Amino acid sequence: MPYNPTKKPIEQSRRPHLDMDDQWIIQFLSEIQVGHISTRDENQPFINPTSFWYNKESHEIYFHSNAYGRMRFNAEKNPETCFECFKSGRLLPSNLALEASFQYECVIAYGKIRVIDQMDEKREVLNGLLQKYFGEMGSGKDYRPITNDELKQTSVYGIKVDAWSGKRNWVDKADQAEDGEWPDLNPKWFDYY
Repeated sequence: MPYNPTKKPIEQSRRPHLDMDDQWIIQFLSEIQVGHISTRDENQPFINPTSFWYNKESHEIYFHSNAYGRMRFNAEKNPETCFECFKSGRLLPSNLALEASFQYECVIAYGKIRVIDQMDEKREVLNGLLQKYFGEMGSGKDYRPITNDELKQTSVYGIKVDAWSGKRNWVDKADQAEDGEWPDLNPKWFDYY
């Protein structure tokens, strides 16, 4: 059956053999350092790279920004969002132009952004971010704990995940021409890339 982008669910894959399960997605989110959040102001899209933290219990992706700015403005007006993070590996040359590729792993999540205003929850989320990135360091020991003034200067968000997908294309070699369709690729290109 051909791929249909209007078919639901939204996280359906065009290449299902690359799909990864929920456990893989959760592990991937714990390892990747930068995610991209997509928002919009009416018809103007906006994408923002950011640190993030996935909380398994609440099934939310948390991140933060300045207290005022485009992210906050867009999140309050249009909460629908898409989140993406990825890891790339080697380039994969091929003697067929459309088979040239690269190794990658990615997660895409869909949901709605909520602005977190409650001070205790903001502190908990920001401490979760610190734990993800600086887990060996201790609040009150290695760094000063987050102050109320700092919380007032920071917007904190949660994306309640409605749907997500994980993909992994980490093959050693891209598909090549077969049966003499085109001369074999010079082996130097496999070493070069």
